[in-house]
Amino acid sequence: MTDAESRIHDLAHLGHHCLRTPDPDRTVGYFVDLLGMDVVARQGDATYLRTFGDYERWSLKVVASHEAGLEYASWRTRSPEALDRRVAWLESHGYGGAWTEEFAIGPCYSFQDPDGHPFRLYYETERYVPTGADTPALPTSPQAYAGRGANVRRLDHVNLLARDVRRCREFWEDGFGLRTYEVVLGPDGVAEAGAWMSGSIQGHELIYTQERSTGSGRLHHLAYCVDSREEVLRAATIFADAGVRIEAGPSQHTAIQGFYLYTREPGGNRVEIANGGYLVFAPDHETFVWDADRWETKPGWGARIPPEFHTYGTPDIT
Repeated sequence: MTDAESRIHDLAHLGHHCLRTPDPDRTVGYFVDLLGMDVVARQGDATYLRTFGDYERWSLKVVASHEAGLEYASWRTRSPEALDRRVAWLESHGYGGAWTEEFAIGPCYSFQDPDGHPFRLYYETERYVPTGADTPALPTSPQAYAGRGANVRRLDHVNLLARDVRRCREFWEDGFGLRTYEVVLGPDGVAEAGAWMSGSIQGHELIYTQERSTGSGRLHHLAYCVDSREEVLRAATIFADAGVRIEAGPSQHTAIQGFYLYTREPGGNRVEIANGGYLVFAPDHETFVWDADRWETKPGWGARIPPEFHTYGTPDIT
């Protein structure tokens, strides 16, 4: 198998991720009480959480910090050999990083994308073993159905703000074989304002959208999926009753066509509750490119996203 062939299959899925927050207790409360996640462990200033659909022991780490933002996102590779291949590519192309370890995770390779967003690659991981009331009736489920709060099932995607969307897109295409399903061009018809990428048939796992501040390496949002549009609407009621401001939605996105709702957790990081979005089965699928004029017409439906949605990210730059 050539490197071009192997890299298409080397990433299995988005893995665990870590958020920084200046208000860790309330941030953890948001994910547990409102989203329905469970606390797995606490170590120092870090709290480890999971959704009921995670097969790994945990998927979200929340750490205390002076500011909000993304500590790192990660990908699990398909094998130890796949991990070694992608590390070799990073180091040979000037993106070398360092090895580190994490709770209940094997060796992780830390590196940065071209915009400075921190990522990790790993293969070894501890699987979650349910006990007691968490034991599912169906043994093919990782955990019993939670049915609490917004009842998020798993991480859906990560959206990052980038100063050079095209460069970041090409980094993941060339080095990791991600497929780009949609691109939005800027007003000049050359610069890219957004790119929706995935390592699977899912319409998006990793998104880059245009950074409009002086910052770099910032997080736009994390998205967690629920099982139906009705559950997105249910989440809106839960947030409203909890006094959490809804920034955008419920509505349907134009790109990838997912149903969405956006809030910010108490530390300031934006979080999406998502459902749907198309799947791409065609092996010869071509990237759909939106020009600025057509994109501006918003041919989908629902209220327009507020202007702050395109400028706010974490860390906040004011």
